[in-house]
Parts: sequence; C-alpha cells; structure tokens
Amino acid sequence: MIPEHKIEDKIDGFVKRARETAAANAALNIESIILFGSAAAGDFHPGLSNLNLLCVLGDCSLAALQGLAPVAKWWEKQKQPPPLCMTRKELERCTDVFTIELLDMQQHHRVLFGEDVVRSLRISMHVHRVQVEYELREKLILLRQQVLLASGSNSRLWDLLLRSVPSFGTLFRHALIALGDESQSTRREAAQALAKRAGFDPSTIDQVLDVREHKTDPKKLDISDLLTGYLAAIEKVAAAVDEALDSDASAQA
Repeated sequence: MIPEHKIEDKIDGFVKRARETAAANAALNIESIILFGSAAAGDFHPGLSNLNLLCVLGDCSLAALQGLAPVAKWWEKQKQPPPLCMTRKELERCTDVFTIELLDMQQHHRVLFGEDVVRSLRISMHVHRVQVEYELREKLILLRQQVLLASGSNSRLWDLLLRSVPSFGTLFRHALIALGDESQSTRREAAQALAKRAGFDPSTIDQVLDVREHKTDPKKLDISDLLTGYLAAIEKVAAAVDEALDSDASAQA
C-alpha cells in the first residue's frame, strides 16, 4: 500500500518539474495540468490504478513535446503513464468523439495548475449513449473472441476477466448515466444499480473486482459460473442502452 502523502508527492513533483521546464523553454507553453481518473474520483487502488494527467499546451508541436519529454520520462520512472497532451481547441473540438472519457474527466478531475478547461466542455448526451453502446458491444465481441482461445485454461480465463473488468466497470457506470442516473460514482455501485434495471446478478462483477483487488482467492470461485454471469451481464447492459437509444429515436420522430 502506497501512503497517500507519497502519491501527492509524486503529483506535486510532476507539476513542479513541468513548470520549471516550461519557464526555461519558450517552446513549451503549459496552460493547464489536470489530474483525472481514479485518483480524482476517490477510487484509487495502489498497485492497480494509475495517476492520470492531462497537459493542456499552447501547441503540441514537436518542439513543445520535446520540451516536456524530460518530465514525462521522470514520470515514467515513477511507474506512471505519460500525460495526455492536447491544445485547448483540440479539447473543445473532440467532445463528440471522446464523450465517455471527457464526461468522466469533467465529473472527476482536479486542477493542479492553470485554468479549469474541462468544466465548461459541452458534451452531447445522445452522442454519449451511442458511444457507450458501441464500446459495450465492441468489447463484448472482442471478449468472446478471446474466450474462444482461452477455453480450457482457467488461468487464461482469469486473465481475461481481470484485464477486462476495469473497462467494463467504467462502461457500466456510463451505461447508467446514459439511462439517466448519474448518482452512482463507483463501478460496484453502478453494477448494483444497473442490475436492478437490466436484470442480472451483480455479484459476478463484485467477485471479479474482489479478485482483482486481492480481496478474494480466485481458487475459491468457479470460473465457468463467473464467466457465464459476466457475459450475461454485459449483454443485458448493452441491450438496455440500445433500448434507450430506440426510445430517443421514437421520441424525436
């Protein structure tokens, strides 16, 4: 377990280095540095979660990226992913293609430096519903492909479940938003609320998350039963979002 002050020290270290680098490099104009993801949402799990950063730059030219590169390399040594780099105009213009990611960021972020350029983003909830269904169905189809190859190997099936559950957990939360409920902020809460609306057993999601968070020994669980419920849950959530889109289309006709 990483102490909270150590996490904050890392974040502060990035901001300090980025600002010092920008002050010494005219090509690097940092307008904002924003923390997003699980660390901003209160769902951070040391050893599993990342510290996700967005750097809003005056431009994303090669010179600007090269200017920020030493800080990004230091950040990588802290075992963290490189920051996302965008201009403010790019951020404002991509709300129709990154609705899930930007809505997440808008709802859960912390401004570390500069202006809050995320708060005022305009995100179409209809486009959001379309992206949620697309992501659910695409990832479900890909998961089925991998199940075909992993069938017969419990270790490979467990690997599939543990690698996929963070993404599906996020999509479940956004499916709930697409269905008009923004009150549930965590993956577990969203699965519980969705289960009542879409009609599936939420314990499947809880059990996979418990194994991922080292709260449960996977040897005590039946992987076949778990995977059966897991696939069924995703199918029902995708269908529920699809029905919501059909209702929208009918209302607009």
